[in-house]
Amino acid sequence: MTAGIVGRKLGMTQIYDDTGRVVPVTVIEAGPCVVVQKKTREHDGYDAVQLGFGAIRPGRVNRPLRGHYRRAGIEPKRVLMEFRTDGPPPYEPGQEILVDSFKPGERVDVTGVSKGKGFAGSVRRHGFKRGPMAHGSKYHRGPGSLQSRAAARVFKGRKLPGHLGARRTTTQGLLVVRADAGRNLLLVRGAVPGPRGQWLTIRRAVKGQS
Repeated sequence: MTAGIVGRKLGMTQIYDDTGRVVPVTVIEAGPCVVVQKKTREHDGYDAVQLGFGAIRPGRVNRPLRGHYRRAGIEPKRVLMEFRTDGPPPYEPGQEILVDSFKPGERVDVTGVSKGKGFAGSVRRHGFKRGPMAHGSKYHRGPGSLQSRAAARVFKGRKLPGHLGARRTTTQGLLVVRADAGRNLLLVRGAVPGPRGQWLTIRRAVKGQS
């Protein structure tokens, strides 16, 4: 059982299941990933495995990272991700992890960086209700009262306008619909974080396995 796999979001489409129902799916190019390093509690203080994914010209990788790949005996990769494991990882540097380690019907957690939406007001960012749009209210999409009269300051955590999106986020419990080992494609039901081309990490779900 793999700790996880690294992939790239290709986009969304829809397919038909065995009963003829339309299923919306996200297509992810997942793997093949190469084990770059395995970490153990005795040597590194925790158990984990590092996976590399995607081709890149060696000249675009800095020298410390090139040495890291050279020690593992593999070519530099575009993305390097680390996955924690419950015990000593059963992998060796150079070993490949393929998408067929996931089976249809399993649940996965997909992590990526959400779409950046720039500066947004409180209505869009936090779902605030707007004020009346007519009859001279002069208050339409503002954030509302900001502070306590006694404290005379804005309390920490107040929901205000600001930067929206572009944050690391995880969508949990997505159902694996299909795993195409021949084309290294993983189809999961529903949407995953980020735009097309976003790098993703796919792990077995921490909850909700059927």
